[in-house]
Order: sequence, then structure tokens, then C-alpha cells
Amino acid sequence: MKHKQKEPKPKKQRMHVRVGGTNLAFTLTILILLGMGIVMMFSASYAIAINEGKDGYYYALRQAVFAGVGLIAMIGMSFFDYHQFQRRGVALLLYLGSIVLLILVYIIGTDLGTGCKRWIRLPFTTFQPSELAKFAIVILFAFLINQNFDRMKKATVGTIPFALLLGAVVALVLPEPHLSCSILICLIGVTLMFVGGARWWHITIVGLIGAAVMGLFLLYLIKVKGVGYFETRIDNWLDPFNSTDEKGSWQTRQSLIAIGSGGLFGLGLGESRQKYIYLPEAENDFVFSIVCEELGLAGAIMIILLFVLLVAQGFSIAAHCKDRFGMLIAIGFTLQIGLQAFINIGVVSGLLPNTGISLPFFSYGGTALIMQLAEMGIVLNISRPREIVEPVRSVRKAEPEQA
Repeated sequence: MKHKQKEPKPKKQRMHVRVGGTNLAFTLTILILLGMGIVMMFSASYAIAINEGKDGYYYALRQAVFAGVGLIAMIGMSFFDYHQFQRRGVALLLYLGSIVLLILVYIIGTDLGTGCKRWIRLPFTTFQPSELAKFAIVILFAFLINQNFDRMKKATVGTIPFALLLGAVVALVLPEPHLSCSILICLIGVTLMFVGGARWWHITIVGLIGAAVMGLFLLYLIKVKGVGYFETRIDNWLDPFNSTDEKGSWQTRQSLIAIGSGGLFGLGLGESRQKYIYLPEAENDFVFSIVCEELGLAGAIMIILLFVLLVAQGFSIAAHCKDRFGMLIAIGFTLQIGLQAFINIGVVSGLLPNTGISLPFFSYGGTALIMQLAEMGIVLNISRPREIVEPVRSVRKAEPEQA
């Protein structure tokens, strides 16, 4: 009798993904902005540090350490598969964690002498939960939109739930007070909803209702709670040189003087006069004023163009992303950097009211810088081309039958 030998079953071989290289142009733009930011922050801060009894390099060295940590985070995130944020519960945990931290600000938070309670003091530094909230909103919205894309045109799916999630964050950020961050978070969320397929008129209706609620809340804080922060900022913005609030309008006036003093090519790197304790927060929210004073209009335009280039590259990465989740994340993080830069430059130039928002990669602050670089690392990861590769299966030759 002839016995037919059974052929062994082929082993199941897993598909794997081949990941391409990093987007060099986007990386270089980030590094140029970061390098210029550290230089300009040092120039703006050493007089302030000496006036505070610290070493002149105090703020610059700390910022360099924050930048180092941020670059490590950026490199790590550029190799970390962003699809891991789609795992069940990760996006929601990030959001809930940011909510808990925002609540803790009101319990154990500090204002660092600014009059705005926005930070939690740690043993070695401070942490600003609103920065994590921006990150969490982008990840959660990208996840939910990707999961419900086919139903986003329904108001009960694509608009109302997202508005409630935004409202919870804004209700905690706005009373800190932090109006600019609240507006920024809303703009990011609304943009992601629109890109994700929600109907524009649903967004408009909900947006008007949200704006009305925010307006009533601001009115309550001003008239009932006696929080004059918002009202004063508006008055100082409308006419800073004739404001009755001498102390409150001082910063805006000195910022405009610094910008005007720079002229076309500036006074020269390190030659600012307003940084000698005339301009408050010169190393932080108003560092761009020192840029204008020392590098002039030419330097200011160069930095603005670098931000424009960064945003254009980020949107290009989003447009070429092959999956919706990555596309939404890239749009969210790129929009955050672009809008924040626009608002900050608008504030220091008098175009917008002084609301206390930092300039990405330039302003002093560890939480913001580390989070921004980590976010850019995720965008770099999204920019990496991915190709699904199927392993070649070895084919065995049939053995001859035995008698």
C-alpha cells in the first residue's frame, strides 16, 4: 500500500509595517525655532534674573534643561507609534487625568506671583495642567471622530458630546483666569469637529450657545465675584496710553515702545533697553517684544515666516497621512502651535487684549516647552511613510511517494 505523507501546515507569518525616515525639513524648522527661542529668552531674561538676586544665566540654563528634556520627548515620540493612542481607554484616561489636575489647581495650585492660579508646585519645578488639557483634547477628539466618522453629521454624535467635553475643560481653565487658553482650546476643538465631518450649522449653533454661556460666566465673575481681571484687560487694550489703570496698562505700553524702538533692523542682539525691568514678563509672554527691539522688523518677520513654514509643513503632513486618526492629530497639534503664536504676537503688538499666553519655543516655561516638543515628535511620527510588508513564504518541494 502506498501511504501519502501529510504536508506540514505552513506557519502563520505576521504582517509587519516598514516605517520610513523622519521629515528632515519639519525637524530643521523646529530646531531653528527652538535655538532662536533659547537665545532670545536668554537675552531677555538675564537682567531680570540679576534683579531677582539670581545668576544672570538662571532662566537660560533652566530653559536649556527643559529644551533637552523636550528634545528627548520629541525623539521618543517620533519613534513611538501614534496608533497606540487608539487603544481602548488611553485617550479617555488622558482627558480625565487633565480634568483631575485642573481641579487640583484650585486646591493646591499657585499663582507664582502673577495673580492667576494656573500651576501646581512640584519639588523641583512647577506644572501647568492646562498644557496637558490641550494635548488631551486633540487626542480624545481625534479618537472619537475616527470611531464615529460615519455618524458625525448627527448633532447628537458629532457636535453635542464634543461641545460638552470642551465645556468641562473651559469651565475649569477660564476662572484661573486664563481666557486665551480657553479660546485656544475651543478653536482647536471646533476645527477638529469641522474637519471630522460635523455639519457647520450644528457647530455654529452650539458655538453661539457656548459663547453666550461663556459671556454670562465672565459677567458673573466680574459683577458678582468681583474678578476685575477681564474688564481691566479690555480697557487697557482699547487705549493703553490713556488707561486709568496705570499699573495694568504699563506692560502693553512698554511692549509697544520696545517694538517701535527696534526699527527695521533692531538695536542689536543683547542691546534691548526695555528688558531692564521696564517690560514685565520680558522672558515669558512678552519675549517677542524683545525680539522686535533687538532684531527689528526684519528679525520679527523672519520668525513669523518660520512659524508659517512650520504650520504649512504640519498641514502638509496631515494631508498626506493615510489614516484619519493621524491626520486629525497632525492638524490639532499644528493648529495649536500656529494659533498660539498668532495670539501671542497679536497680544504683544496690541492687536489683541493682553490675555497671558506664551510664544511657542520662545517663552520661558518647562511644561509648555516639553509638551510642545513632544507634540511635534508625534507629528514627526505621523510624517514617517508606512508600508505594509508581507513576508515571503518559503515553498517546500513535494516529497516523492514511498511504496
